Amino acid sequence: MAKKKSAKLKARLPRGFVDRGPSELLAMDRMLKVIKDTYELYGFEPVETPQFEYTDALGKFLPDQDRPNAGVFSLQDDDEQWMSLRYDLTAPLARHVAENFDHLPKPYRSYRAGYVFRNEKPGPGRFRQFMQFDADTIGAPSVSADAEICMMASDTMERLGIARGDYVIRVNNRKVLDGVMEVIGLAGDEHAERRLTVLRAVDKLDRLGVEGVRLLLGEGRKDDSGDFTKGAGLDDKAADVVLAFVEAGAETAAGTIDNLRKLIVDSTVGAEGVEELATMAALFDAAGYSDGRVLIDPSVVRGLEYYTGPVYEAELTFEVKDEKGNPVRFGSVGGGGRYDGLVSRFMSQPVPSTGFSVGVSRLMAALKVLGKLGDEEILGPVVVCVMDRDTESLSHYMRMVQELRTAGIRSEMFQGNPKQFGKQLQYADKRNSPCAIIQGSQEREAGEIQIKDLIEGKRLSEEIEDNKTWRESRPAQFAVKTENLVEEVLKLLKSQEQDRQKERES
Repeated sequence: MAKKKSAKLKARLPRGFVDRGPSELLAMDRMLKVIKDTYELYGFEPVETPQFEYTDALGKFLPDQDRPNAGVFSLQDDDEQWMSLRYDLTAPLARHVAENFDHLPKPYRSYRAGYVFRNEKPGPGRFRQFMQFDADTIGAPSVSADAEICMMASDTMERLGIARGDYVIRVNNRKVLDGVMEVIGLAGDEHAERRLTVLRAVDKLDRLGVEGVRLLLGEGRKDDSGDFTKGAGLDDKAADVVLAFVEAGAETAAGTIDNLRKLIVDSTVGAEGVEELATMAALFDAAGYSDGRVLIDPSVVRGLEYYTGPVYEAELTFEVKDEKGNPVRFGSVGGGGRYDGLVSRFMSQPVPSTGFSVGVSRLMAALKVLGKLGDEEILGPVVVCVMDRDTESLSHYMRMVQELRTAGIRSEMFQGNPKQFGKQLQYADKRNSPCAIIQGSQEREAGEIQIKDLIEGKRLSEEIEDNKTWRESRPAQFAVKTENLVEEVLKLLKSQEQDRQKERES
């Protein structure tokens, strides 16, 4: 009886996740360095928190279900405590600050970059794992800390190469919206879930427009795929009040603030929020950021419940064309706000806090469209070819590659099957190697090494039309003395870099 052949395991990338290659990762490193340098210019310092936190620390635990799955990936550890992959970088920071409160300087100014995870339905441009880069000030009660972070967000955009006029930092205050909630009868803990639904609805204004938001404020909305999103259940009068707040923006900050004062005239908390916006507007003006870089905009409503004061978003305003030629905008690439109650969940005292988060992947895509962040050309290592496999020859090749590395030249000895020399050169080509080092027994006896310039070889190969000419020309290959290997490779690499620089400038 024939033995049953076992089925091969199918290689599958999980939905909502992506693999990233070296060129994208190097481009990301360049971008992250610019953000890091900007944050440090403002006095922020790095900190790192783990990707897993206890689920209750993230504020996502649902006690009426077997698994806390409201947007997070969760598991139980060996003592049956629920842990979840972090949903954002702010809640883990709040836990870190509370746990180390007595040892940290106050205000505590930190930044951190890392991947966050969302247990949500993936879609085009919507991933379950993505990177954020945050900066937070904890222990500063004045909205001057919020204003400073908005200015830093503006500086970050411009340092990344986004021109003034192609972005805007929009600023609002959740206290003003809380005042609107009082007016329509949604104040109090018993209405917390409906308030959150209202916030999430308004947060979609730029994507769905006024009528789409109105549906979400009412009974709900069905999207193009047929999926239905339940609404906040507001009646028409209450929805009109919310939309009037969202559309209260005027040509000047003073005009917007006057409109907001009229809307929440009967709300103490709303009036407090308006005055905070007025203070921030004055600070923007004093620092020179009221020239269109930073705007007071009531349509900004961050969708998370823990915001307690000013909220802000970095929005890209330039248009690009999609594959069908239709104009599209990247929209928000970062945001944040004040969250005075988040750290306080762990403590018996209020801890005022504010922070900003950059959506790294989305901002990277925008920078590539602008030509500010192209994929990096990955120049591979110098490849030392292996002509003989005896121990003496291998030792010789290993000494050769170590000489190159000692001189700071990225290099490797070919570790595959050396029987077909052409395969070694094909390998070097695939690695985008600048050159290959070739030495057989005859070259060794002559005290010489062949260096094959693979970059020049590619160029010349385009001009050679037949194999006979190719074999006779041996393009871009030359002999050097063994003792001059490092010197000649360095000379070649320098020449190649000069050629690349000329191409970039032309």
